[in-house]
Amino acid sequence: MGALMVIFSLQTKQRRKTTDSVEDELELSTVRHRPEGLEQLEAQTRFSRKELQILYRGFKNECPSGVVNEETFKDIYSQFFPQGDASTYAHFLFNAFDTDHNGSVSFEDFVMGLSILLRGTVQEKLIWAFNLYDINKDGYISKEEMLDIMKAIYDMMGKCTYPVLKEETPRQHVEIFFQKMDKNKDGVVTIDEFIDSCQNDENIMRSMHLFENVL
Repeated sequence: MGALMVIFSLQTKQRRKTTDSVEDELELSTVRHRPEGLEQLEAQTRFSRKELQILYRGFKNECPSGVVNEETFKDIYSQFFPQGDASTYAHFLFNAFDTDHNGSVSFEDFVMGLSILLRGTVQEKLIWAFNLYDINKDGYISKEEMLDIMKAIYDMMGKCTYPVLKEETPRQHVEIFFQKMDKNKDGVVTIDEFIDSCQNDENIMRSMHLFENVL
């Protein structure tokens, strides 16, 4: 189970046996950032009202201010990968959730991304994954960006998972994948090339850990 799935399940287990409504939660003066209305989030995501209430309580339990900064995000995420160094991958993941690039992830940011990752279509998940790999957000994935993500994944999984991994292995994988994806050989991968390659090559989907590690 991927880390975000684990976070989701942990938050579900944190449900309190109270009759407090989300509206009550949102009125608490201690919350610096107040989420959008519940009805609006319900319309924008694939979560039910009850699920959003549970998710919000879990989110607020970890982030009482109503937003999470990158360091807190890294600390939470790294708990699920004690065998490796998850800090770099968590940095990339944080930036993917931080859609307005203001240095923090609000409950809206979190739940919108989680909705795609847990219940989105394959197309939606691939678009989200493309945004993760597009580190500088210029609309293209370069070979170096792909390599940075792949290295971060290997670092996160640790030597326990890859005991005989050679240092050049991530680069070798990237060379193979990038050559397949960059169909017009212009040195970058567009979102259309990315989606087409992933949908038509199960080896790319599996080997790049798009779903095993992004989810």
